[in-house]
Formats: sequence, structure tokens, C-alpha cells
Amino acid sequence: MSKLVVVTHPNINQSLVNRLWVEELSSLGEDVKVHSLYEKYPDLKFDVEAEQALLSKYDEIIFQFPIHWFNVPFALKKYIDEVLAYGWAFGPGGDNMKGKKIRMAASTGGNKEAYEGGVSLDDLLQPMAISFKFCGCDVLPTHRIYGASHGLAEETIKTNAKEYSSAILA
Repeated sequence: MSKLVVVTHPNINQSLVNRLWVEELSSLGEDVKVHSLYEKYPDLKFDVEAEQALLSKYDEIIFQFPIHWFNVPFALKKYIDEVLAYGWAFGPGGDNMKGKKIRMAASTGGNKEAYEGGVSLDDLLQPMAISFKFCGCDVLPTHRIYGASHGLAEETIKTNAKEYSSAILA
């Protein structure tokens, strides 16, 4: 099964977590394609038709991103709004995402405890999951790591990256 990882991090070179995740996934070979939105579109002016064609090629799509202020990055929301368009991803004739497996991979700056006070990370990602389900996708469990801004040991992140790649390959 072919898999596409859509990475939405505004400064991947300064992100230990997302950078190590990308390095791990890039080592998996040609069955996994890593696609960085900020690298391809630094101005965030997406080529909607090209992105739709890219999404069409893959059976499983993973959206990888950091959580910013308890939400997905602006670029990912903009991408979803523009690329998963009416008539393409939903609505009359909009069945191009139907049956695709969708996974999210989220890193948080805050510790896990910040997401246990009544609103969990899964709660925060519900709007994304609902949107994908509305398009006929099968939403898989979210991969996550907490505390990226709190000095996580590189070994901890590398172990998490291996768990991430194992989940994708399963």
C-alpha cells in the first residue's frame, strides 16, 4: 500500500521532533513519500490540481504537524480548505478521497498533562477527523509525542520515530 506523508511544519530545520520523524520516514523507501508543504510552497499558494493529483495516487495519507495553540497549523487548515474541495473530495462527483486511510501525526510543545485537563489531543483533532470522515475516509489512530518544547531526550524522540514508522508500515 502506497503512503504519502504531508508535512506541515513552518521551520522543520529547527524542530527536533518533526525533523527526526521525517528522517525516519525518508529511510523507509519508495513506498512512503514525504511531501513538505512549506518546502514546496513557501508562500502557501498551493497548486490545487497538482495536490489533488498527488493525493489521488496514494492509499494512505498521513498528515504530520505540530500543534500550535491547541490547533493545527494555519497552512494545514488552508491546505484542507483548498485541496479537499467540493466536487473533488465531497459533494456531487466528490469521491476522490473515499476509502483512503488517513492518519495524523501530531507533536505538542506542551507536556501530556496540558492535554488532560478536560480537553485531550484527540478532542482537539476531532474537527479534522470529522472532515476526513465526511469525505469518506477511514481515520486511523493518531501518532503523537508530547513535550517537544520541554527538552525531550533525542533518544526518546528517536524511539517515538521508530514507533511512528512501524505504525505506518503495519
